[in-house]
Amino acid sequence: MKLQQLRYICEVASNNLNVSTAAQNLYTSQPGVSKQIRLLEDELGVEVFTRNGKHLTQITPAGQEILNIAREMLRQAENIRQVGEEYSNPKSGKLAIATTHTQARYRLPPVIDAFRKHYPDVTLHLQQGTPQQIAQMASNGTVDFAIATEAMEHFSNLILLPCYRWNRSVVVPKNHPLTRLPKLTLEAIADYPLVTYVFGFTGRSRLDEAFQARGLNPKVVFTATDADVIKTYVKLGMGVGIIAHMAYEPAIDTDLVALEAGHLFESSTTKIAFRKGMWLRSFMFDFMKDFAPHLTRARVEAAILAETPEDLERVFHQVELPVL
Repeated sequence: MKLQQLRYICEVASNNLNVSTAAQNLYTSQPGVSKQIRLLEDELGVEVFTRNGKHLTQITPAGQEILNIAREMLRQAENIRQVGEEYSNPKSGKLAIATTHTQARYRLPPVIDAFRKHYPDVTLHLQQGTPQQIAQMASNGTVDFAIATEAMEHFSNLILLPCYRWNRSVVVPKNHPLTRLPKLTLEAIADYPLVTYVFGFTGRSRLDEAFQARGLNPKVVFTATDADVIKTYVKLGMGVGIIAHMAYEPAIDTDLVALEAGHLFESSTTKIAFRKGMWLRSFMFDFMKDFAPHLTRARVEAAILAETPEDLERVFHQVELPVL
């Protein structure tokens, strides 16, 4: 039995039993993958996959058990490799992060800039996606860290660390009627068509909950995953925009006015997540501290050891999260 064979069966399973796609991802040939899977099955005396001719059709019950163990073995092999690299060259390596557009565009640039100055030999890979995709990438080991506000709590193999709280701004063109109100209300906002995030993105659920709690049903005429796109269509007069407060840039968005809306919506919390059992390099601890200064190595290690949600809550109970 070889680690390479375990890597092959895991990759095939992750690609809906498509051996060609798995071979491409592994930078090898389809016949080579098929041969190694057969050799592993012959050694084990059981089939990992059922077949219809040359096509794999299903994972066998034994195969599912084997895959569960194989994935864990590959994770531990990766941990061993990380330990070796940590002690042989602590300032070199790679860090893969998955996040949303809002985090990548507005929050991460100064963090990554500072990190790169400390670790110029660490290669950074940044991927964007939906919160569900981001959490999935962290869960299956495609990336080291996931940074998002929503969806990650549904993955039981992730450790979630709170980073900061944020709220929303209402953005409108200059001289819009809402700019003349003494105090912004949900009722006043609901009188206009809304332009905001797609459901499941950037705290959109908190926005919907706020209107529903007041018995309001605003007309959402346009949604996007990108705050820059939302602002573009607000400028075109499509409607009133509701975006993350951090996404409004006064020096750039000079033809828009941002109205404070923190009193109207419950704040959201952005978290950073990584897989349970993952061995963290020193530069990974430093990245988390750069992103959220309260995430010291001691606090992160305490969170890793937490066995229950209550234990994790105690780790952070004296931390006052910054508000952005």
